[in-house]
Formats: sequence, structure tokens, C-alpha cells
Amino acid sequence: MRYALVTGGSGGIGKAVCRKLAQMGFPVIIHYHKNEAIAREVKEEIETAGNHAELISFDVTDTQQVKTTLEAWKEKHENDYIAVLVNNAGISKDELMVWMEKENWRSVIDTNLNSFYNVTSGLLKDMITSKFGRIINMVSLSGQKGLPGQTNYAAAKAGVIGATKALAQEVGKKKVTVNAVAPGYIRTEMTQELDEKELKRLIPVNRFGTPEEVAETVGFLASDGASYITGEVIKINGGLYT
Repeated sequence: MRYALVTGGSGGIGKAVCRKLAQMGFPVIIHYHKNEAIAREVKEEIETAGNHAELISFDVTDTQQVKTTLEAWKEKHENDYIAVLVNNAGISKDELMVWMEKENWRSVIDTNLNSFYNVTSGLLKDMITSKFGRIINMVSLSGQKGLPGQTNYAAAKAGVIGATKALAQEVGKKKVTVNAVAPGYIRTEMTQELDEKELKRLIPVNRFGTPEEVAETVGFLASDGASYITGEVIKINGGLYT
């Protein structure tokens, strides 16, 4: 069976992506690190709808832990493989660069950029061997245009964009596509403290986006209909940055 793994599956966008992929018929592996209770709620919701879901837990910044956990999953699923990977796990620690501590730089780079290597490298061979794979990376408006107070976050997401374009060229012949989705202001826990009334004036469609709108794009990129799309960064920002 072709499974789908969503890292950060207990977050706002992650939950919506898990639901969408499950609706498309993929058995979904919901990854979490600390939010087990929320991850279990998502799993139960998917199963109630008649679809299959599993939980998996690891620290995306810990190379060895990721490797060990994914190898253990493979041992239990000898006839299956993870065909769709959504690298969604991420954090932000916003601060002006002049005041930024090294730890806030390092942790954001580790979680948002180095995790791309940690998770993707362990699943890539199976996709290449099976001659089918979909890698979808969650980046950001910040990684495309930069935002003040997010030098660390912008650097990490810009790095993932570069990795997306390079890896797409490496594995395209093996029918593995690699794309990125770049949300703008999406109504989640990460944006709930922002002044939506003021910020939406900057957005041509005059509102924040929803996690479900991001998930629809991820679902399309995971589908057979997107087999000729690779190395792309799709913006979901209501026209804020084009």
C-alpha cells in the first residue's frame, strides 16, 4: 500500500492535510512530537469517516531518532511504503536579528530546514525503487520575500525552497515529484495573535486563508493529476505576494 506521512500532523495546517489525504484514499501516518492528544483526535476523526490512520512520533531535528523510528515502521509494513511525504513540521521564534540569540537561530533552522534532510533521506530510496513518489514541502511567504523579525525562519524556508528545486531534478526520471507550498497568512494557532483586521487590508482577497485551502493544494500535488508538476513553489497567499 502507498502510505502518506504528514510531519507536524497535529498542527493547524497539518490536521487539514491529514484529513484531505485520507479522503483521497491514502492510509495516513500522523506525525507528532509533543501534541499526542491532538494527534489522536485527528486519527479518530479519520477512522470515524471510514479511512485508515496511524500515529508516529519522533523529534524531526534528531537524525538518528528519525532514522530508527522510520526503520521500525518499515519492518512492520514489509509490503508497504511511504509514497507521499508532506514535510510540514515547523516552528517560528520571531525576533529582530540584532537581538536574536544563537539558540533561536539554531532551533528554527534545525526544525524547519534540517528536518527536511532527516525525514526525506530515509524515505527517498523506497520512492525511487517503486517509481512513484510525492514530496511536498511546506514553506512560507517569508521564505520568498522575507519578513522583518523572521530572519531565521525566512532563511530556513528559503533553504527548503532551494532543496525542493534541486531534488526535483535529481529524482524526476524515477517518477518522483518534489514541490513546495508557500502559505501566506492562514488562520491557525500560529497567527491567532496577529491583528487580522489590520493585516487583511494588505491582502487583495481581503481575508486570511484557511488550513483547508492549503490542504486542497497539497492534495492536488499528491495526486496523479500533478505528475507533470515538479520543482514548483505554489503560493497560497490571497495575492499578497505574486
